[in-house]
Amino acid sequence: MEKLRPSQMKSPDFLMVVPRFLLRFTPVSHKSASRSMRNLYRNGLIFAVFLLLLLAKTAFAQKLSPLAPTPNWSDLDPYQRTITRDDFLHLLNSVYAPEGSWRQTIEVKGDVALIHKTTSPVTVYRLEFAPDAASARSVPRYWTPAGAKAENPDKPLAGYTIALDPGHIGGRWARMEERWFQIGDAKPVMEGEMTLTTARILADRLTALGARVEMVRNSTEPVTSQRPSDLRKVAAAELAKSHITKVRDSYNGPNDPLKFNSITWQSELLFYRVSEIRRRAELVNSKLRPDLTICLHYNAEEWGNPNQPTLTDKNHMHLLVNGNYGPGELMEDDIRHEMLLKLLNRSAREELPLSASVAAALSHATGLPAYQYFNGKARSTSASPYVWTRNLMASRLYRCPVVYCEPYVMNSKEVFDRVQMGDYSGTRQINGVARKSIFREYADAVADGVAEYFSQHQPRSVSR
Repeated sequence: MEKLRPSQMKSPDFLMVVPRFLLRFTPVSHKSASRSMRNLYRNGLIFAVFLLLLLAKTAFAQKLSPLAPTPNWSDLDPYQRTITRDDFLHLLNSVYAPEGSWRQTIEVKGDVALIHKTTSPVTVYRLEFAPDAASARSVPRYWTPAGAKAENPDKPLAGYTIALDPGHIGGRWARMEERWFQIGDAKPVMEGEMTLTTARILADRLTALGARVEMVRNSTEPVTSQRPSDLRKVAAAELAKSHITKVRDSYNGPNDPLKFNSITWQSELLFYRVSEIRRRAELVNSKLRPDLTICLHYNAEEWGNPNQPTLTDKNHMHLLVNGNYGPGELMEDDIRHEMLLKLLNRSAREELPLSASVAAALSHATGLPAYQYFNGKARSTSASPYVWTRNLMASRLYRCPVVYCEPYVMNSKEVFDRVQMGDYSGTRQINGVARKSIFREYADAVADGVAEYFSQHQPRSVSR
């Protein structure tokens, strides 16, 4: 069958296809021919319009990641002529899409980038480059770079808003998140509660340094209003997209090897890893609008059964900056759109050196070695051996600079013992060394690293 062009679909001949077909093959008597022809024409016309809308929807279907809204490509309009071709390519190749992973969906031609809005069929957004840095328009963004506000040596963060995002949820949700384990009658280790404790201590430190601090989460309850029961249909659809044939309704605990094939497990995953982060991003971008967001996490090695976990001697740290998108990720229309917003608002220019400053302070405070990735998910940077680029949802969706911290291994023997000690003032002897509580050590080091970075930056042009 010949493929109809859009111009043909709009023509009267296209709208008449169904009525003419029905008239040709539907017998009518001579007496009722006129009335039947009118009814057939009307019903056929309705069917034709329905078919036209269905074809249009199918032809320009979006390829989206779970729970993602349809991208609004006009979001890129304010960035027209704000970046040069060289800067655009440099950020693509060095931070966001190294090794050419962007080439399937972005074409750079002369003074424009042709960006795929959809991939089947291809529709294109045209981004114009600035001829040179001197003529580049100012970069529109809700955040202010370090050094762009009046400095106060005693309060280097004065005038800046910093959002603190304690990773995960904790509380009654910790087991579901698989960020919980317990040894015997010892205090359970729950990342969501550990990060919240750290964030509250850090909030006081940053406030004392002059910052206005906002908490993205300040309890052990979700930020999102959705719950796993609301996401079962989406979970079933995601399993179908993955071509999983033996779909189960539920699963038998965290060690069930087939839990990934169950609607219950997938709906839980969508709840705490997708819906929760998307709601936090809405809060950050629409209400809080900070100059910086600090995401606080604790790392872990595989611990097996959470009721009989494996403790390890390994202990390390690293920080993550948004980047290192793979070609498969960039085939998702929403992810490609979000990556370009991060690139164009120049978050990386703050994130890389700021993360390196925080990494230096954490390294000094903890003595931890740098974690090494070997699976290709992350890419090392020249900023610091502790700083890697990786595409994580939070660092991608937050449209401001993000410092994403992953120090300590929760199930290392030393960290487990320190978590059991809880928070305390001053220092205590740990393996012959006077140490702060693990929460204060973490929070103080992050505050020191942020303060050092802001102190070292003199006022400069916001647009850069």
